[in-house]
Amino acid sequence: MKKKNVLVIVSGGINSCLTAALVAAKYNPLFLHVSYGQKVEKRELKAFKDLASYFKVKKRLVASIKYLKEIGGSSLTDRNINIALANGENKKIPTSYVAFLNTHCIAIAVSWAEVIGVDKIFFGANEGGELSYPDCSKNYFAAMNKVISEGTRPDVKISLETPLISLKKSDIVKQAQDMGLPLHLTWSCYKNNDIACGECDACMRRLKGFKKAKLYDPLEYMVYPKL
Repeated sequence: MKKKNVLVIVSGGINSCLTAALVAAKYNPLFLHVSYGQKVEKRELKAFKDLASYFKVKKRLVASIKYLKEIGGSSLTDRNINIALANGENKKIPTSYVAFLNTHCIAIAVSWAEVIGVDKIFFGANEGGELSYPDCSKNYFAAMNKVISEGTRPDVKISLETPLISLKKSDIVKQAQDMGLPLHLTWSCYKNNDIACGECDACMRRLKGFKKAKLYDPLEYMVYPKL
């Protein structure tokens, strides 16, 4: 039986890798990647392409919203703001937050889904992460589902699903490892396009996830912090 087409928003990290694997077990995934002028744009795009090849995804879309680089305000896009060192004690929204980024990505996915007749979009967001991004909460995604319902044609029924939303990073790492997923193809670092820095929030969160899962991270790091 032919599997139903669904969309998966894929950044190239561990979360989107696991989400893609869960989706591929049941559906035929179509991959969407969004470049937003981030400093590691080239490396994330490579990770996306590698994962798309691994999952044998034939239909892919790479969209650009590089105007977010011009808007600035985030250390991920603004060349005048340095990528901050990881700080596990910081409970405020970090400088790596890109204003309303997930909404932009979801809007592109909804546009594509509505045009080609897809009724499910999967996003690997994780509310339990250490970074307090406002657009990664359950309430946010519940609100986005209402927006999608209100903002598409009356006969269109598109649901936005977040299968990892309640998981800890260590749980995500362990599940991905148990499924034999190619975590060496994924990328998390906010700073570097060659060797992961090991010092930014994303590297620290990834490394802590592997440590708590008692597993080895296949990526090479410039610095291996004490965790």
